[in-house]
Amino acid sequence: MTCPGPRIGLFGGTFDPIHSGHVEVAEAVRAALRLDRMLVVVANDPWQKHDQPVSPPEDRFALVSAALADRPGLEASRIELDRGGPSYTVDTVRAVLADEPHAEVVMVVGADVVASIDTWHDHEALRELVTLAVVDRPGVPLVDPPPGWRSVRVDCAPVDVSSTALRSALESGEPVDGLVPDAVIRCIVERDLYAKGR
Repeated sequence: MTCPGPRIGLFGGTFDPIHSGHVEVAEAVRAALRLDRMLVVVANDPWQKHDQPVSPPEDRFALVSAALADRPGLEASRIELDRGGPSYTVDTVRAVLADEPHAEVVMVVGADVVASIDTWHDHEALRELVTLAVVDRPGVPLVDPPPGWRSVRVDCAPVDVSSTALRSALESGEPVDGLVPDAVIRCIVERDLYAKGR
């Protein structure tokens, strides 16, 4: 799909917390696809995680902002926080296109979720609005999206780290050096996040 407007990447997630793997994926996709902007979108109310405890959205946004402060071209986006309610990707894409009607929107997805993308809210509309940038996940075989989706594979060195494992380490007081940007660690301490018993 060729568009006269900017090429905008969307990398959405709970980011509880954001880690070095997230940042590296965002940078790799932006560079590989020569995107004009990469929006790292913090989910307000991640509908797929209603059965799990999730840190407050403003705390998660602060962590993402800290992680990207010195990363030109990567932008922490609070579009879903400001909209409120459940965070549906199709609504976010529509909001981006309302501001940039001629943009091409490239949506970053991991190999672990691409096969099930047809279960997402209003996936038929989403399919018409975006191109998928599919990135590897450690231990996950790369599969093609369901029929009808525009997609491109982006090779980037997968980082074997998960937010779930990081939360457990932080709650236990274990070191996470190298797995989480230093600015994020400082923000976690300042906000007293992931402390044992919380």
